[in-house]
Amino acid sequence: MRVPFTWRPTGWFMVGWSAEFPAGTAKPLRYFGQELVAYRSDDGALHVLDAHCPHLGAHLGHGGRVNGECIECPYHGWGYGPDGVNRYIPYEDRPNPSKRLRAWPVDERHECVFVWHDPAGGAPRWELPDIWNFPAHLPGGAEQYYRAYPELSVKYPGEPVHPQVTLENAPDSVHFKYVHRASVDPRLLDWKVDGTFYKTISGWPRPTEQDPDAMALKIHGVSCGVGGSYAVFEGSWHYRLVFFTTPVDDERSDMFYSIWWPRDEGDDAPAVPAHYRERAEKEFLQTLRDDLEIWRYQVYVENPALAQQDARPYGALRKWARQFYEVEPA
Repeated sequence: MRVPFTWRPTGWFMVGWSAEFPAGTAKPLRYFGQELVAYRSDDGALHVLDAHCPHLGAHLGHGGRVNGECIECPYHGWGYGPDGVNRYIPYEDRPNPSKRLRAWPVDERHECVFVWHDPAGGAPRWELPDIWNFPAHLPGGAEQYYRAYPELSVKYPGEPVHPQVTLENAPDSVHFKYVHRASVDPRLLDWKVDGTFYKTISGWPRPTEQDPDAMALKIHGVSCGVGGSYAVFEGSWHYRLVFFTTPVDDERSDMFYSIWWPRDEGDDAPAVPAHYRERAEKEFLQTLRDDLEIWRYQVYVENPALAQQDARPYGALRKWARQFYEVEPA
């Protein structure tokens, strides 16, 4: 997908789920055209560094060993700490602290792993929201939901989709009728720009209700930079979900999608029951597949012929997104 902006925006991006990174293990990653290594040190903390040892270039994610809080190169045993600084060389009396790897800030929350990407290497400038406290009038807690991973999580690797394209669904309620075959016409009830967040409320009218403002369901969405978004459903059930799109290089992205399903009263099992998984497949995961069938073959129209009701929310989203593109497109 050709876009008039970079595939390497600034912000928080998802790289996996916490359970994929067991203690004492290292895992290779590739994002933003860069080779990375993620490892969980013996104290349980997860760290992400540039992958190639500055000694002779071995990839720490392929055969690297965790030693306390350090990751050890599989080639000659050089050890690097969470800050990327060389801590030891096993056959020398002292380390070489001038040799270091870039350390990527990590935010591990909601069973998910996020890294901060800044092309200039800067520190994080904002925090991700807490999905349990969004929106403010619908507080929740992890104990009220079945786990999202692995039963209600899916990854689509290497898709030819830029992250901003997925976020442009946020102000688009009309496509539900045509792409997802919705039986009623959902409406965009509200939208606003809030610094690094773009927030929306969409509603599904009650088909038998005379009051046009009576909603059977509302979806509260927040785009957290261009990396991805949270959504919370307000109705008879309070589902919560996360959807993030992370560039692999200048042509492809990995997509991560997780659903938190409300727990049945008295059920303390971690995994969601099979009948709810079947519902999630039909009601949520299928909608993602529907969207992908559009996104995979879509071209980005820089100056779209917008309908009257599209113009303001779409225009605001695109203007808001510009703040995250700090380098020229490749």
